[in-house]
Amino acid sequence: LSSAEYLMMLAHFGRALVRRAAPMAASLRFSAPRALATYASATSTFHLKSHNTEMLKDARARALLGGGQKKIDAQHSKGKLTARERIDLLLDEGSFRETDQLVEHRCTEFGMQKKTIPGDGVVTGYGKINGRPVYLFSQDFTVFGGSLSEMYAKKICKVMDMAARAGVPVIGLNDSGGARIQEGIDSLGGYADIFLRNVDYSGVVPQLSLIMGPCAGGAVYSPAMTDFIFMVKDSSYMFVTGPDVVKTVTNEVVTQEELGGAKTHTHKSGVAHNAFENDIEALRELRRFYSFLPLNNSEKPPVLPTEDPINREPVLLDHIIPDDSNMPYNMKDIIDKVVDNEDFFEIMPDFAKNIIVGFGRMGGKPVGVVGNQPKELAGCLDIDSSVKGSRFVRFCDAFNIPIVTFVDVPGFLPGTDQEFGGIIRQGAKLLYAYAEATVPKITVITRKAYGGAYDVMSSKHLRGDVNYAWPSAEVAVMGAKGAVEILYRKDPDNLAQHEEEYLKAFANPLVAARRGFVDDVIRPKTTRQRICEDLEILANKKVDLPHKKHGNIPL
Repeated sequence: LSSAEYLMMLAHFGRALVRRAAPMAASLRFSAPRALATYASATSTFHLKSHNTEMLKDARARALLGGGQKKIDAQHSKGKLTARERIDLLLDEGSFRETDQLVEHRCTEFGMQKKTIPGDGVVTGYGKINGRPVYLFSQDFTVFGGSLSEMYAKKICKVMDMAARAGVPVIGLNDSGGARIQEGIDSLGGYADIFLRNVDYSGVVPQLSLIMGPCAGGAVYSPAMTDFIFMVKDSSYMFVTGPDVVKTVTNEVVTQEELGGAKTHTHKSGVAHNAFENDIEALRELRRFYSFLPLNNSEKPPVLPTEDPINREPVLLDHIIPDDSNMPYNMKDIIDKVVDNEDFFEIMPDFAKNIIVGFGRMGGKPVGVVGNQPKELAGCLDIDSSVKGSRFVRFCDAFNIPIVTFVDVPGFLPGTDQEFGGIIRQGAKLLYAYAEATVPKITVITRKAYGGAYDVMSSKHLRGDVNYAWPSAEVAVMGAKGAVEILYRKDPDNLAQHEEEYLKAFANPLVAARRGFVDDVIRPKTTRQRICEDLEILANKKVDLPHKKHGNIPL
């Protein structure tokens, strides 16, 4: 190229570079302001995040404090723990994970918009008891008296739904003044939402209630539909209508404790299954009770290792039955000697004492135990004992817990009170419960098994898997005295002789054994080993029943 041509080419490329660089230069001219804007934005975001962190920290602190130190002190002065203290004692240390801690009510009536506390009066979440998962809610009496609001109910419903989805039991620690009046029908709707879940999840996961304070009005029906209710003496009570309403309507003067205290519901009404001295004992016993239960209806109960040999032979059992068949003895002594380590958790020990129900272990496996109690009403079945026994049997059947039954029953209790009270319908509940149960059923007749009560108490005819009798067993239509008075009413002068003959013929287990109604007559001291071996062989028992929506138990 000539010099002139070379210079022209450079000029051309120079102009092209300028054209391409112009936009870049324009951009560079505005880079400083943009950098300042970016810095300002970042600074603002940092301050906002810092502000949010402080707000969150403050909300959590308020949630943990509940209704404030003054109300916490008032709770302690009554001998009661706070909602969070109860959770800390019930669950394994450090296992609690709270849900919905920041939830607040949405009510604006009666100035409620100015009164909000994060958590809204109930602490919900999940944790572990002896390493096993559990969902729970604990009502906080320091926040609006523990009264239930719309959002409060939603928290409980959520934790119940989570428990059902996870296949884990749910525990309610109740300490509430009832519905939050300021919220009106929203509060009532909240109760109904909880009731529905109590029903939907009944028989799906165990539901337990521990009443640790007031539980009144509609609030009582949620615990009533759970599987077990425990109470704390002198500080908890349950009733549909309080003493003031009772006085107005019926002119009866009654205290809260008399109307709905722990003693009333464990001794008279049968609403509660046990009562404990204080919060600490109640929570400790609840932890113990939880160890007998499976997590859900698809699992078997937890097996614990035991050093108590299954072939242990309690010699006392060979001598515990009195020679006189009318003499009482304590069926609890038999139960204690048969279960592992004499560890028996009795349910409803102070109500309908003529029947014993509770949980124990045999070879490490949880079992439900039912036994007639000769020390009370001679062991007769009556209205209360039938209801008590049937409810327990149905729970065991729902959650795969084998049932061991010890029988010493002379029949159903006679009398107008029983007949007018509906012993026919009430007694049929126990019959129905045993008949429909498909879990392993093992029965031991220790002495009397008379009349229809023999049939009811897990007899071979109700699909009993293994039925034993002790040598002292008497399986008959009725007792000798009553039988001969009917059979030989035309020969009244020789009733004593006839009674002796009847006793020789029927006051033994041989007739039932010959017909296969009992599988074996065993020495009492071998009872533990035989039951443990039977539980092992029946572990995978299956029963096919006719298809139906559900049965119609005589309620």
